Amino acid sequence: MYNVREINKDTWWLGASDRRIQLFENTHPVPNGMSYNNFIIMDEKTCLLDGVDESVSRQFEENLAHVLNGRTLDYLVIDHMEPDHCAVIPDLVQRWPNLKLVGTPKTFDLIRQFHGFDPEPHAIKVKEGDTLSLGRHTLQFVLAPMVHWPEVMVTFDQLTGTLFSADAFGGFGAIGGAIFADEVDWERDWADEARRYYANIVGKYGPQVASLLKKVSKLDIKEIAPLHAHIWRRDFDQILSLYAKWAAYEPEDNSVVIYYGSIYGGTANAADILSVKLAEAGVHNVRVYDVSKTSVSELVSQAFRSPTLVFASATYNMGIFDGMRELLEDLAAHAMKNRTVGVIYNGSWAPQAGHLMLDAIQKMKGMEILDPHVHVTSVVDGSALEELDALAAAIVKKLGK
Repeated sequence: MYNVREINKDTWWLGASDRRIQLFENTHPVPNGMSYNNFIIMDEKTCLLDGVDESVSRQFEENLAHVLNGRTLDYLVIDHMEPDHCAVIPDLVQRWPNLKLVGTPKTFDLIRQFHGFDPEPHAIKVKEGDTLSLGRHTLQFVLAPMVHWPEVMVTFDQLTGTLFSADAFGGFGAIGGAIFADEVDWERDWADEARRYYANIVGKYGPQVASLLKKVSKLDIKEIAPLHAHIWRRDFDQILSLYAKWAAYEPEDNSVVIYYGSIYGGTANAADILSVKLAEAGVHNVRVYDVSKTSVSELVSQAFRSPTLVFASATYNMGIFDGMRELLEDLAAHAMKNRTVGVIYNGSWAPQAGHLMLDAIQKMKGMEILDPHVHVTSVVDGSALEELDALAAAIVKKLGK
């Protein structure tokens, strides 16, 4: 049975959620599932804006058939060619042989690669600022390469002020009937998942996101319709200001994140001692994570949130503890920069983790590494305790407490 909702003049949401999925992109845990939005404008010409993932394609087909109500589908605008939005393209082209596909030139290269057919007979290739008239509605195309794939564009409906924003401004998690951000307590229940989504899916491409934000600031936006999570029709600054911070790698608050990788508890103990010393000094926004059991997607997300990061690792196989090594590699892959950093390292006879962590951190831009680098020899002793006192004092001073 169809399940649709009208979101604006002549414009319908056809989305669906997959609550069975465990890992998005087979990498990022999504305990609450994943939503897949797409939209259709019913004008003199009918226009579908993006597709859906194969997992929800049956629901999509019933939704599309209901809204079309026997009409032909004239256009499919492809803002983003990633398979979680484009699995249905071959079926649509087969069903409507005269269907026109609208996208950037790179879009059609990707159609050939993913779907193995020649899209040229269907292709309308657009560039920056091009428009498409559907009748009352005129669509304007804004290119957004590498947000977060090279073919990406966003589409602006000049009649309704709706920005169909591709993967920008989305979030992890399945949504319910409340498809608008103002119908939920977004700050309490969804902001963390929006950050985790941005950090892990889009986060590497801060300059490209900043460029897109500059372009869309010139549009008279009245609604933002992303391909994942909630639609925005008011209070845009909630999401836009966060994207501006994340794109610039600016922290959201005055907090500290402590990551530790511990084998027998000595390094974990050092991390906990540091957290208590910070709390005693008035730094109450401190989060401590065990890298061996916390998803790296959450760890990366917290690095986007916080200005101060502490990495505490045991030496393992003459290297960095596995989870810590993965975290540092992932932060580098996401171009993390401009953070204050503390380092705690442990080694019972050959404490290699310390200099290896420092090497990894120093390869990231703008990372200020605080003194001292705390050395734990198996377990925290008097010497390490003094160094933890000094590191806590350095963090407090940096935070201005």
